[in-house]
Amino acid sequence: MPTPRNGRSAAVSAVGLRKSYGDKTVLDGIDLRIPAGSVFALLGPNGAGKTTVVKILSTLITADGGQAQVAGHDVTTAPDGVRAAIGVTGQFSAVDGLITGEENMLLMADLHHLSRSEGRRVAAELLERFDLVEAAKKPASTYSGGMKRRLDIAMTLVGSPRIIFLDEPTTGLDPRSRHGMWQIIRELVSGGVTVFLTTQYLDEADELADRIAVLNNGRIAAEGTAEELKRLIPGGHVRLRFADPAAYRSAVGALRDATRDDEALTLQILSDGSQRDLRTVLDRLDTAGIEADELTVHTPDLDDVFFALTGTDQPKETLR
Repeated sequence: MPTPRNGRSAAVSAVGLRKSYGDKTVLDGIDLRIPAGSVFALLGPNGAGKTTVVKILSTLITADGGQAQVAGHDVTTAPDGVRAAIGVTGQFSAVDGLITGEENMLLMADLHHLSRSEGRRVAAELLERFDLVEAAKKPASTYSGGMKRRLDIAMTLVGSPRIIFLDEPTTGLDPRSRHGMWQIIRELVSGGVTVFLTTQYLDEADELADRIAVLNNGRIAAEGTAEELKRLIPGGHVRLRFADPAAYRSAVGALRDATRDDEALTLQILSDGSQRDLRTVLDRLDTAGIEADELTVHTPDLDDVFFALTGTDQPKETLR
C-alpha cells in the first residue's frame, strides 16, 4: 500500500473511484490517501456523494470503477478482511429501541462471536466508557439523541475496529451532545483508531480533522489541512481602528492601498494573515509614527472555502 507524504501508512487508499446511478454520475474519479491514526473529514453539500464513498469503502456497495484498499485489504477482492477491520455508524442509528442498551451491546458481541463472558466484559467496559451504565437496563427507545449516538458508537467498538466510518454522526444533536461526540472522536484517535468522518458541520471538520477534502459534482474540489484550504480563498484582511481622528487621517495617508471607513475610523488592508504580511503592515505604521488603537486579523474560514469550492450561495444556516 502507498505511504502518504508524512510517512504513516495509509489506512484508506482509493484511486479513481467511480459510481453512477442510471444517468447520474455520483462519483467521477475519487482519489484518497488517509494516514493511519488520523481524522479525515469529507465535506460536501447534500447529494454530493459523501455517503456513497463511505458505502463503497465499507463494502456495502461496489464501485463502477477504480480501486480501493482499507486496512490493507482490497474492498472488491477481500471484503471480509475490510469488514473485520472497520466499524460503521451513521446519522441513522443502528440501535434497537425495543431492547435495553446492555442488550444491544450483548447482541453486537454475539454477532462478533465473542464468548458469553467476554461479551459481558466488553459490553460493561464500553457502557462505562460512554457513560451509559445508569441507562444500561433501560429500553434504548427512552434514550436521548446524544445517548443513542454514544450507544451506537459503543456498539461499533465491540469488534475493536482499527478504522471507523462516521457518516454525519452529529446530525440532529444539540450543541452539548455534539461537543461530547467530538471528545469521543478525539479519544478514539488517541487510542490509534483512524476516523473517516463525513459532515456538513464545517466547524466540526475544522475542530477535528487532520485533513479535509471537499467533494463537489462527483470530484474532490480540494484537499488539505484546514489551514491549507483556508489559504486557497482570497479575502483575508487586517482591520485597523483609530480612536483619534488625526491619527486616522495620518494612517490614511500612509496606507493609501487600504479601504477606508471614515465614520468608524477604520482601515482595511488585504492580507493573507501570515506573520510576514502582518509585520509589513506594522512596519509601515511604525515608519510613519502611527499607532492603531485596535488591530484585528481576518482570514477566510471553512465556510468561505466551502461556498467558493461548491458554488453554493446558500446562507450558512441551511448547511447545518
